Amino acid sequence: SCNPSEKLDLDAWKKVVKSALREEASETVTESKELSALAAAREILEMWRLAGRLVPENISEEQLKTFMECPSKSAKKKYLKFLYLKELYKKNDKRKMEEKRERRLETQEQASETDETKRSSFVCLWSSSMDRAYNWRVAQSMIFGQPLVFDMSYEKDMSIREVANTVRQLVLSEASNRRSVDPFHIHFCNFKEDSLYHKEFIKHYREAWSKLLITVTDQCYTEVFPKDKLIYLTADSPKVMKTFDHNKIYIIGSMVDKSIKTGLSLARAKRLGLETAALPLEKYLHWNTGAKNLTLDQMMHILLTLKDTGDWKKALEFVPKRKYCGFVSKP
Repeated sequence: SCNPSEKLDLDAWKKVVKSALREEASETVTESKELSALAAAREILEMWRLAGRLVPENISEEQLKTFMECPSKSAKKKYLKFLYLKELYKKNDKRKMEEKRERRLETQEQASETDETKRSSFVCLWSSSMDRAYNWRVAQSMIFGQPLVFDMSYEKDMSIREVANTVRQLVLSEASNRRSVDPFHIHFCNFKEDSLYHKEFIKHYREAWSKLLITVTDQCYTEVFPKDKLIYLTADSPKVMKTFDHNKIYIIGSMVDKSIKTGLSLARAKRLGLETAALPLEKYLHWNTGAKNLTLDQMMHILLTLKDTGDWKKALEFVPKRKYCGFVSKP
């Protein structure tokens, strides 16, 4: 049923397929020959490298083909020498770049170390200079400054932990006073040598305890100062402090008020016939419910600010924010 023209087309198609197969086979043979030639060339290069000739360590396939196309052995040697020198120059450039980078890093580290040394030297020099200035001011206050008394007679009313907490607050108070522009002359009165206070102070200050620029005495403040100049600051006092008096000597009870009975310091002041005063907290602050007792270091900050500025608003900023809602607009 097929006509002759269709048979002729089929024969032609077969011829085309056969020719394509022959071409693929020839290409495969050619590729295999090239691969074997490349492998042989690589073996030759490896032998030359082992023999000590100038052969590059890494050679691409294109460079290997160029090597195989060289017309003579001398041309191949020259081409390999060219590749070897090119590779050597690249290695040298890379090594120089790494050395340069290492030198730059070393220079930066040395510069940073120098800056750190200068900075630390400056900080040490500044710190020592400031210490001398602070000590000089405190030494001046021991002669001309206003006294501030800490009553150290409450040890028997506190536990060991409460005494330790009290001493920590006193250490903070002393540090704040020492850094002040116009420090107080601090007095520790009713201080016993074998007391828990003394042992805790030694733990904190160590050998610096004997070098502190403060007055420590076992005498009562009524034996050291005139009674008419003493004012005992206590939160239980019915009298509210209106202004800071630079001619008075204020007394602060060295105790933790959380476990102390209410009115203990007030009773002691009345027993000694001393004037008392309480800070005007409710006058200047919208006070929350709770005790009006402050820590010793907070009292020190408040008194230093009053001494320097006389501004109650600035001074009472040292009262913890949790104790009040804000300042009264017109006290």
